[in-house]
Amino acid sequence: MASVIESKKACAVNPLKMSQPLGATLAFLGLDACMPVMHGSQGCTSFGLVLLVRHFKEAIPLQTTAMNEVTSILGGYDNLEAALVNIRNRAAPKIIAICSTGLTETKGDDVEGFLVTVRKRKPELADTEIVFVSSPDYVGGFEDGYQHAVTAIVRTLVKPLPVKADQITLLPGSYLSPGDMDELREIIESFGLTVIVLPDLSGSLDGHIPPDWRGTTLGGTTLAQIRSVGASVCTLGVGEQTRQAALALQDIAGTPLEIFERLTGLEANDRLLQKLAQLSGQPVPAKYRRQRSQLLDAMLDSHFYTGGIKVAIAAEPDLLLAVGSLLMDMGAELTCCVSTTKSASHALLPADQVILGDLEDLERGAPGCDLLVTHSHGRQAAHRLNKPLLRIGFPVFDRVGNAHRRMVGYRGTMELIFEVANLMLDQVEHHHPGDWPLTPEALRAAAKATPPLSEPCFDNPRLAQASA
Repeated sequence: MASVIESKKACAVNPLKMSQPLGATLAFLGLDACMPVMHGSQGCTSFGLVLLVRHFKEAIPLQTTAMNEVTSILGGYDNLEAALVNIRNRAAPKIIAICSTGLTETKGDDVEGFLVTVRKRKPELADTEIVFVSSPDYVGGFEDGYQHAVTAIVRTLVKPLPVKADQITLLPGSYLSPGDMDELREIIESFGLTVIVLPDLSGSLDGHIPPDWRGTTLGGTTLAQIRSVGASVCTLGVGEQTRQAALALQDIAGTPLEIFERLTGLEANDRLLQKLAQLSGQPVPAKYRRQRSQLLDAMLDSHFYTGGIKVAIAAEPDLLLAVGSLLMDMGAELTCCVSTTKSASHALLPADQVILGDLEDLERGAPGCDLLVTHSHGRQAAHRLNKPLLRIGFPVFDRVGNAHRRMVGYRGTMELIFEVANLMLDQVEHHHPGDWPLTPEALRAAAKATPPLSEPCFDNPRLAQASA
């Protein structure tokens, strides 16, 4: 269990943290025919838009209420009403999703009250769903904004319905890519189950050429799917950040829930397949037994290059847990861990301490490390320290293919292991010949950390009968 230490510096140097409104916007971008709106100044929206475009390399629909000096003092009702009516008339979205910002939160705008008044004054908005989330950027971080947005979607649009025995709801964490969501959908559907992914970036930001241009999001979870979530037999969440929305679904529709703290790694995916077998009553498909065997082989092949290395990692809490735990499984040592906000995930991290700080804190703790792990803003620190950098999280703007990168499931875990091992192998062969940190003791420790070559304990009684 890691102890959490807050950095007491007077300012952030090379910030690690992304804002709450940005995280909320990412969640809303996973809804079909949606227009996210930041209730704040144009500068706030422009900055977030630049980061999203650079990361996904796609056109991002994002609007603003364009608050200025006068409206910031007198209140933003007129700006909000004008934005809603203009968006409705020009883009005709099915959902308009509003995120507050630090500017309007500091002013104290009663947005929920504003929306009641707007509904009365503008009947043309009757055919448009409006979701609002409070996401001030002076508290919390990217993961918090995403968490609050998904919860707001659930509380605003989901109603209880008769249960469908073969339908489940998947709540992905903010760090999952569109490729990750596709991977999890494929796994769940292979058990004969129907899955609703909420939100679903694999439909809207998966890097496809759209057949038309609507001005809104071009894919994702549809409004009809969101409304049908109340009929799911179970909610599966990926990351502690999904617990709040899963509990909201439980309150509204009585849906049982199970939160997987991560789906990067061997044991976590074993548990997922066990759960899906229990829900469906079907055996685990043979291809996943094969993929598990491939992952074990990949771990054995790669631990020679990861065992004994020291890692400095900086990321949002759930991503820090997912990647950090996998590196520990591969025999690495987490010597410097930096995160953005407090989270229950920190208690599960296999490290001594977590610093809530910035990338300067990472750089200060990294000189004795062999590998840096963070987003693209850590590239300067990696260059100064002459260390390899594994880019994870948001934003990654100096690499292409972020939408298709996978880190979940057996295949995604294997791909991440290979990426780390190849980074270290490149250091050995090209930069530090004869200066590899592994010792016989480290190799033995890494070998012990590698899971045994055993079959998973898929202990569903119906599965056992089906397998027989």
